[in-house]
Amino acid sequence: MWIAHNWKDYQVLDCSKGEKLERWGDYLLIRPDPQVIWDTPKSHKGWRRPNAHYHRSAKGGGEWEFFDLPNQWEVRYGPLTFQLKPFSFKHTGLFPEQAANWDWFSEKIRNAGRPVKVLNLFAYTGGATIAAARAGASVTHVDASKGMVGWARENAVSSGLHQAPVRWLVDDCVKFAEREIRRGSRYDAIIMDPPSYGRGPKGEVWKIESSIHPLIRLCTGLLSDDPLFFLLNSYTTGLAPAVLAYLISTEICPKYGGQVQAEEIGLPVGQSGLALPCGASGRWEPC
Repeated sequence: MWIAHNWKDYQVLDCSKGEKLERWGDYLLIRPDPQVIWDTPKSHKGWRRPNAHYHRSAKGGGEWEFFDLPNQWEVRYGPLTFQLKPFSFKHTGLFPEQAANWDWFSEKIRNAGRPVKVLNLFAYTGGATIAAARAGASVTHVDASKGMVGWARENAVSSGLHQAPVRWLVDDCVKFAEREIRRGSRYDAIIMDPPSYGRGPKGEVWKIESSIHPLIRLCTGLLSDDPLFFLLNSYTTGLAPAVLAYLISTEICPKYGGQVQAEEIGLPVGQSGLALPCGASGRWEPC
């Protein structure tokens, strides 16, 4: 498992009975987590005094219960600063386990010894975008949600990257990739963090089981002659790391060689000393 262990402003303090207790900067949140199927004692004192608690509904969805939480606050990861706020379906605008991937590709960008162009698809609030920009890459950031792209730009400004070479685009990722192919655009690295299900700005339907392989095949045509890396993330239940490795290997390796690794990504848990699995990532890089 690739574990994001370099956080100072974030920590999973404990997890039990379908929930996790997290510290986000100065604030404690309790949020549901379907991976947490164990029933260990909730002995950490934070369980009794959170700043907010997201309650999952048996009918689907849920709602926040607030005790003492601002509408927006910041956390930092090294030189990166992220604006957080509680919004629909338990999220805060950041997936901290992705720091394991940020560290990996940031080192590759810094050590490339050449300009690096990165395409970030389904780019959400821009964690990967600003990590790549901080490492020295020029980034094309694409997401179908205007609100998420705006939030990502806020994170870039907070991180001192308001003048970094980033293109911020509200677009359907598949249609954007198709247009880039026709334009002859090329990228040295591609990051892809697709949802299980979604809709584009004009109602385009995305279902990962039927859509992800064609998009990887399409994006293989966007890679430069000397690509640096390809990163595919998944939070979809049933898409094991080996599935991600297979998808990448069948499309990228025949043309570029190289090697593929795929693992679960996770976060250390303070109370137990164990790691909480949070998703999966597949990484391609040249040999």
